[in-house]
Amino acid sequence: MDGGLSSAAPPASRPPRETPPAASVQTGGSPLPEARKRQIVVGVLVAMLLAALDQTIVAPAMTTIGQSLGHTEYLPWVISAYFVTATAVTPLYGKLADIHGRRSMMFLAVAIFLIASVLCALAPSLWALIAARALQGLGGGGLIALAQTVMGDLVPPKQRAQYAAQISAVWATASVLGPLVGGVFAQHMHWSLVFWINLPLGVAALVMMNAPLKDLPFRPHPHRLDAPGAALVVLGTSIAMLALSIGRQSGDWSSPTVLGLAAASAASWLLFGIRLKTFAEPLIPVEVLRDRVVLCGTVAVAMGMASFVGLAAIAPVYFEVQNQVSPDVAALGLIGMAAGSVSGAAITGRSIPKLLHYRRPAVFGLALSAGALVALAATIEMRSFALADGLLFLYGLGLGPIFPTVTVSVQNAVARRDLGAATGLLAFLRSLGAAFGVAILGAIVLGAGGEGAANAGLAVDPADFRLAFIAALIAILIGLGCLAAMPERPLRDTMEPHVPGD
Repeated sequence: MDGGLSSAAPPASRPPRETPPAASVQTGGSPLPEARKRQIVVGVLVAMLLAALDQTIVAPAMTTIGQSLGHTEYLPWVISAYFVTATAVTPLYGKLADIHGRRSMMFLAVAIFLIASVLCALAPSLWALIAARALQGLGGGGLIALAQTVMGDLVPPKQRAQYAAQISAVWATASVLGPLVGGVFAQHMHWSLVFWINLPLGVAALVMMNAPLKDLPFRPHPHRLDAPGAALVVLGTSIAMLALSIGRQSGDWSSPTVLGLAAASAASWLLFGIRLKTFAEPLIPVEVLRDRVVLCGTVAVAMGMASFVGLAAIAPVYFEVQNQVSPDVAALGLIGMAAGSVSGAAITGRSIPKLLHYRRPAVFGLALSAGALVALAATIEMRSFALADGLLFLYGLGLGPIFPTVTVSVQNAVARRDLGAATGLLAFLRSLGAAFGVAILGAIVLGAGGEGAANAGLAVDPADFRLAFIAALIAILIGLGCLAAMPERPLRDTMEPHVPGD
């Protein structure tokens, strides 16, 4: 994601009718009129809805996709492939938006996303679907990132929390409709509809964003794009996930194949680390990462996303296997977890401007999430849908506060010139955490039985689910430690640069 830039008149290439009135341009700290701000916000929220829905609608259809296309042990890649490519390109979108403008990059992201959605729907095999999902991530990586960047362009950190209700409404819609619609499509229609539905939503997003984003102040800034760095991220992450899949499926973690893949992944990440130190504008802004708020906050969110997205991938399988329910009923359990997360984020977002110690709800929330995961691991043999659904809701409710808290804290901690770098870094580690969370929890649950388990109707040992819950718990505890170590600085009520210091 890119950052807030000081305003200037729109480029000469834009027609005069697209130029906003002088009074509405951000010059000298004078903001756009509230009415126009709302129009811009609505436009980018529709784009955010497109990406948010895609993150919740696919999981309920996973088992149906596996039964249709085969190779069920590699099902986690359907979700992981998306997050891997989205992770790599998210920081690039921020720089591209600094060069070419928010509107053009948002349109490019939506276009790539829609083309890939068509390829996903038409995929004849699981490998073709995984490839199309990787392409979809190239577009999806920009949707949420650019949407949050535009929010950062419009308002200062303290006021930004007031938009949390609108953002939460988008995620609430996606958290309820996504699993429900995905489950119904998978059970009663065809799994490809979870991708076809993106087309009308994408067209609506393009129409709604077209006019409002023309008014967003923009001044081009030159950047150097770190494409090799992005390629190393994709390579290192993909190879690591392949090693996890093969190791879990075979049970032989010391095999030459697994060890060789692990070594290749380590080499890729080593080269990426060297790239960070030698390239003028690396994919991850190391200077920004040195700030304790940014470092602790981004790692905490990465751990939270690892557990949340990983659980979202296996929760429908858990309900189908443990409770012998259909995909549409299993989706109800996913709705509880997602709705809890959105509720926690919404309540916290509204409270942040009023709280002196605004970090505390997130700390208490992660403690609640940890307790819910302990209870889930301890009650697997009870096979109670209601109990598991309730515990997943509590888990989501506790996790939700971390997202608005860290986003506001990170954007508050940096100068305006570094807003894009910091927000892009946050999105980068968020996606990276999600990719590894799906890979690890998916390998634990879906990789244990291989093709035989797939043909037997996804017969998963309850011990594998318990191990997955414990893995998610470890991620939450790491996130809790990072959040507790994150400095709590007073929130600024202006767009002025931050003076470093804890």
